[in-house]
Amino acid sequence: MRKKKSVIQLFSDSMNQLLYGILLTIVKLHAILPMAILYLFSDILYFFVYKVVRYRLSVVRENMKKAFPEKTADELLTLEKKFYHHFSDYILETIKLAHISQEELNRRAVLHNPEIINPLVAQGHTCFILLMGHYGNWEWFTGSTAWFDRIKIYQIYRPLTNKAFDRLFVFLRTRFQGVGIKKKDTVRDMIRLKQSNERSLVIFIADQSPNKSNLDFRTNFLNQDSAFVTGPERIATKLNIPVIFVDVRKAKRGYYTVDFELITDNPRETPEFGITAEYAHLMERSILREPAYWLWTHKRWKHTRI
Repeated sequence: MRKKKSVIQLFSDSMNQLLYGILLTIVKLHAILPMAILYLFSDILYFFVYKVVRYRLSVVRENMKKAFPEKTADELLTLEKKFYHHFSDYILETIKLAHISQEELNRRAVLHNPEIINPLVAQGHTCFILLMGHYGNWEWFTGSTAWFDRIKIYQIYRPLTNKAFDRLFVFLRTRFQGVGIKKKDTVRDMIRLKQSNERSLVIFIADQSPNKSNLDFRTNFLNQDSAFVTGPERIATKLNIPVIFVDVRKAKRGYYTVDFELITDNPRETPEFGITAEYAHLMERSILREPAYWLWTHKRWKHTRI
């Protein structure tokens, strides 16, 4: 028998529904504006986030100082400002997902080599793991299926604590037929995808700090002893799924490109942690090419070696 909700739960659900409605209305009203206007708002947001709120400024400064000990104070300050400009752009660009057309998104987020999938499909593979980072604007790439014919895109995500904000991000990420997979359901759903022979790309944003219980692999990353999540590698090996790195570049304001790089088409023949190590190397290469476009607000180095 279904358990009835308490008065407190009903009130909480109602408030979340109300907040979601307010957020969605605000987002949609802004999303209908042209990108040029949104970037004017981004310039204002930059001042508010960086100068007034100073959002996670201490974390950003600590991360950058650790990553680039060779940079002078002036160089770090320049990088810091450039990051917050980009971060403000990322916020407004993500809001734009509520209204942007598929055609405009295709012009602004370009995948150079979707054909890399073809020989893998010819080998009999139907499911692929894409490893991305919090770099450029990952939101513009994780929800669109326009690059491929008859291939569905899935994204592994961790639900936000605030249900209204979580629902909003799910809406934005699934506007173009992308599908979210909750982190706790990853293994079950990927087994299902593998067994179904449905052509699918499953995106992992894999540059976050792992849980304390998953500190199996460490490597030098941005001059720091860094632990990396190994879940994608374990799943790839268990199910023998090819792994592809997603190399993002910001061509100019509001325009991004992606190149796919095959890490392995035979995970079971790859040495243990070889996939994770290669991902860390490629992710570091992307960041060093243009550091301002990585998400420096993350507490990336929470777990130090004991």
